[in-house]
Amino acid sequence: MEDQKYILFESYLSKELSEDEIIAFESRLKNESDFNQAFNTYKELTSFLEHKHDNEVASTAFQNNLKTISNTYFENKETDKKVVRFKPWQYAMAASIVLLMGIFTFNNFSNPSFNDYNNYETISLTVRGEQEDLLKAAENAFNNKDFAEAEVVFGELLAKDDSNKELQLYRSITLLELDKFDEADSLFGRLSNSPSVYKNKAIWYLALSKLKQKNHDACLEILKTIPEDVDDYIQAQELIKKLD
Repeated sequence: MEDQKYILFESYLSKELSEDEIIAFESRLKNESDFNQAFNTYKELTSFLEHKHDNEVASTAFQNNLKTISNTYFENKETDKKVVRFKPWQYAMAASIVLLMGIFTFNNFSNPSFNDYNNYETISLTVRGEQEDLLKAAENAFNNKDFAEAEVVFGELLAKDDSNKELQLYRSITLLELDKFDEADSLFGRLSNSPSVYKNKAIWYLALSKLKQKNHDACLEILKTIPEDVDDYIQAQELIKKLD
């Protein structure tokens, strides 16, 4: 549930977590890109909320609606015996963030997000041979979105066969998911300039890398180089319209 995630974020920022919970939280920040991005967005929104109250009309509407959302939230929680107990203000903060997303237009939400496009198809790498175990491990890690593990295994595979363009593509995607942009962009760049069948897919993901880095000008320029006859052309055109 999103509200529980927001409460966890607020508890971390307020130093309410135990030492073990802090270690687990920071591990997720390091290894789960979606969780990391959500946390950074939460911090931006809470900062935005603190300053937004200068607008008296918006502030009044915000407070009135917040009371309604908070009251409903507490009523629903009374019937849930498994809910972790948090301080009331933490519930209110979680509710306020949900409400804030609906009331105010925030610059980050006016633009398309990397997470709108990083929906990967299930990959299948397993073949019989000496690399079978490693390939299976890489396949499982990638399909389970364990990108930290996938990046390690793809690295091991490429150490044995550095010319494999398919493995290069998937490793570059894992690097992108882990926000290792320099390495990812370098790999995408080499693939996009190669004659391999992964050339145009690499161009698409290089554009998405720039999108994730919020370098929209570079993203646009790369998107415009995607040919009409490739799978990602329609998505590329839609993204161009959103960024223009």
